[in-house]
Amino acid sequence: MQTNTVEIQVNGKTTSVEKNTTMEQLLIHYGLEQRILVVEHNQIILDRSSYAQTTIMDDDRIEIVHFVGGG
Repeated sequence: MQTNTVEIQVNGKTTSVEKNTTMEQLLIHYGLEQRILVVEHNQIILDRSSYAQTTIMDDDRIEIVHFVGGG
């Protein structure tokens, strides 16, 4: 039976997303699209310009690091 989701790891936690989800859509889901961040996709750091073209696949490992200011 086919499902419409894929399982991925985001910052070490297993989660499911819809098939054909892009990195840009994932960041929007987490509310991070406007943040200064670094995204690592399967051990490769992505350039922000590639987020919309990067499709997330089953078993992908994604690390998202965002910066928090403070004093």
